[in-house]
Amino acid sequence: MSIVDHNPISVSPRISEATVGDYIALLKPRVMSLVIFTALVGIVMAPGHMHPVMAFTALLCISVGAGASGALNMWYDRDIDAVMSRTQKRPIPQGRVTPSEALTFGMTLSFFSVFTLGTLVNWFAAGLLAFTIFFYVVIYTMWLKRSTAQNIVIGGAAGSLPPVVGWVAATGSLSVEPLILFAIIFLWTPPHFWALSLYRTDDFIRAKLPMLPVVAGPAATRLQILLYTVVLVAVAIAPWPLGYFDRAYGIVSVISGAAMLWLAVQVYRKREGAAAEQAARNLFAFSILYLFVLFATLLVDALLPFAMRLAG
Repeated sequence: MSIVDHNPISVSPRISEATVGDYIALLKPRVMSLVIFTALVGIVMAPGHMHPVMAFTALLCISVGAGASGALNMWYDRDIDAVMSRTQKRPIPQGRVTPSEALTFGMTLSFFSVFTLGTLVNWFAAGLLAFTIFFYVVIYTMWLKRSTAQNIVIGGAAGSLPPVVGWVAATGSLSVEPLILFAIIFLWTPPHFWALSLYRTDDFIRAKLPMLPVVAGPAATRLQILLYTVVLVAVAIAPWPLGYFDRAYGIVSVISGAAMLWLAVQVYRKREGAAAEQAARNLFAFSILYLFVLFATLLVDALLPFAMRLAG
């Protein structure tokens, strides 16, 4: 694993044509929004009181670290991004941002996000943020993504860490609750991304990436989606009877989990033509809503006592 140019074909011009919008695109705003949201839940759920300025600083550092990971991911993956229809319009394949600019941008943001979090909040959280960036860029992007069909399973750990970093930023320590949040996102990632890969298989074949539908076939992928969804729903519901999360979360997790499981069953059952593609698209779209609803319920539940105090 090296940061030297692994792609002999240059896809960038001699002079950068980058705009502010191109640099924002390098941050992967959609992914960053999920990171911000889940990290916020980790911060708000944490016991004790974190000063709003410190909370904002922690959240900003975590989001910038996520953006840095996105920029470094686009820098390294510029060769495969250029041949996949889903990613061809990214700034580097389009030649608006040079690889060296993206690398410098990502490394600079990585350093300042970690250093600022450590200096102003605490170094435990900063260390976790640094590990998250390293895991996503080096372990997932540079190694797992191109070498194993389990890339998204193992690599999903990086996307599962933001709420843990948020909790640690607020408390300086770990507990069961952030690990539950980690487990939910970790188990959510494979069925979410494999649903996408079922109707984007041609993209991954062109990029020569060993995604599960390419390596094991659609039938095995559908079975894995169903199995992971069963485990995900069970793990997401479990904190309620175990006493970690309250009844409101329990009801939401049961209802949304039933819908998630039903859609996974449809993906497993529908295997041909437009119906199969639509089933995969439905699961992919709903999985985003599923995760949002679970974490939004926890966020509202954590903020409700504070709101009631203000109202009183």
